[in-house]
Amino acid sequence: VQDVASSWDPGSRGDEGSQRRWKEEIRWILAEIQAPLSPLLLRLCHWMLPKLLTRLFLSVQLHRGQLEMVLRAARRPDVPLVFLCSHQSQVDGPLLSFVLLSQGFGVPRVTVGAWTSPRLRSLLQHLGGIFLPLGMAQTRRDRDEGLRGAVLDAYVQEVLRSRQPLVIFLEEPPASLWLADPAQRWLLRVLRALRDGAVPDVLIVPVGIAYDVAP
Repeated sequence: VQDVASSWDPGSRGDEGSQRRWKEEIRWILAEIQAPLSPLLLRLCHWMLPKLLTRLFLSVQLHRGQLEMVLRAARRPDVPLVFLCSHQSQVDGPLLSFVLLSQGFGVPRVTVGAWTSPRLRSLLQHLGGIFLPLGMAQTRRDRDEGLRGAVLDAYVQEVLRSRQPLVIFLEEPPASLWLADPAQRWLLRVLRALRDGAVPDVLIVPVGIAYDVAP
């Protein structure tokens, strides 16, 4: 991140004012990606979500054999988990987060690619949702993403190093056969983290959610 900032402003390495300005810009970009987790909101949603699910569905079925394989894989030391999931509906994120949290994986960081209102964005961020920095969705992937891209790279590396589960949805609902642009950007960061040696390995876990009738 410092290298990118200094390439835009060569005086930023030595000038105190420039350093302060770039630090504020970096903090602003990081705030667009995530927010601190709220234990109160997490407990409230953990209590409300089962009640909501019983109203939405006749039943929610979990494949115990697959879950046991994932739990066994999660015991590998120093290997972060990246869950890749097809996106069927807007319920997928809360449902998958609830399952992982209830099975002892901790609160996952879940990519949210669809546009949301500022209030909903803030709520999801406090529950573990992460977003691409504002403005990045309008830039082409083959162009230099500048400071936003460098901060996003550093953020994903830190998530993987700290072994926080990362959930990447591959499409935008309704699901299609094409990999969504936000998913490509998040996957690119995981590949760069491996290439740059930020983590020695990553365990990719495919996740499937299916509905008789999508909500």
